[in-house]
Amino acid sequence: MISATATEMQNNFGKYLNMVINGNEVVVTKNGREVGRFIPKDSAVSYLTDSLTGILKKNYDLKQEKDASLRGKYEITD
Repeated sequence: MISATATEMQNNFGKYLNMVINGNEVVVTKNGREVGRFIPKDSAVSYLTDSLTGILKKNYDLKQEKDASLRGKYEITD
């Protein structure tokens, strides 16, 4: 992973774009705080797919999950 300030990114965009094309991830910072990431397209698709796969593979009951979350949040007991 490579880190670059917003100013560096603006002034050297081609350099950082080539890094992403070559499979690297570039983290963009502004005032010392991470504000964004440039990642290769294949990594983005993989990240989204992996996130959704966890939900889609199991029997997922949204109502039940919401109820459990609310009970835990507000300490509701039966």
